Amino acid sequence: MGNEADIKFPISMDWTTDEIVQVVHFFEAVNDAYEKGVDRETLLTRYRQFKNVVPSKAEEKQHFKDYEEQTGQSAYHVVKHARENAEIEVIKMK
Repeated sequence: MGNEADIKFPISMDWTTDEIVQVVHFFEAVNDAYEKGVDRETLLTRYRQFKNVVPSKAEEKQHFKDYEEQTGQSAYHVVKHARENAEIEVIKMK
């Protein structure tokens, strides 16, 4: 993947600075899962924080789609993999 600075993270102008930071941290964890691997608990914690900001499933799907269109990385598949594989400490996508 390219430089993280080139990624336009899907955010809303209605969010507070803290909420934006939480969403960006989640998408950074998704990127890490593809680039080098990410601690499973860290990823799931960041996903829970993301869901506090984006509780709507429809809105979540739109943000995931926007992110995937830019990066080719599926946040949905990263979270699904982390949830289904409790025995794995580090989530690394191929």
